[in-house]
Amino acid sequence: METKTVRALKDWKLLLAIPLSALLVAAPARAVVTTSGTPTALHNETDDPEADRQAVSREIERFRSSSISLSQAMAIAEARHAGATTADVSFDGASGVPVYRVKTLHHDRIWRHTINATTGEVIGGEAALPLAQLDADDRSNLAALGAIRHRLADAVHVAERAASGKAISGGLVRERGRLNFAIVVISGDDLKEVLLEPPGARTK
Repeated sequence: METKTVRALKDWKLLLAIPLSALLVAAPARAVVTTSGTPTALHNETDDPEADRQAVSREIERFRSSSISLSQAMAIAEARHAGATTADVSFDGASGVPVYRVKTLHHDRIWRHTINATTGEVIGGEAALPLAQLDADDRSNLAALGAIRHRLADAVHVAERAASGKAISGGLVRERGRLNFAIVVISGDDLKEVLLEPPGARTK
């Protein structure tokens, strides 16, 4: 008899599940994933590899000590507008208060939210950007996101199971004309990137 986890994993096409460099932290708002497994990511802007490693370790430690999970932060942001869906989410522990930065899609706007990773409170209100102000690729990706049945929240759950860890960021990426979700997961002491193709993703 199939378990719920097995059924969830079978529904998705797992394209990549690869370790990332120890110098990579959470993918930012617009994750860019290559087949070599090197996404755009936050780096500490120094020439000292040891300082970079320490900065990454501090970021991961702040993430692990946060009370609010990435999935909870997405749910909090989506609840601000009925029917909204998350297009991108990332953890930011570099500031004084660790936060999640969440972008949600609702009708013809992208809403930006900052969620306190300790309390779950929305910090500083929210900002909206009309889709018309985005470039053609972003509009195409967001249109595809609205057309598929699965959501980024679903991809996060599948990626966490596949990589045996907790997601620290997630976003949209287009590979070979198909919309995919790129999720960065902390698994043990490693960062792993999971690239998932949602069922029913359409070609560009």
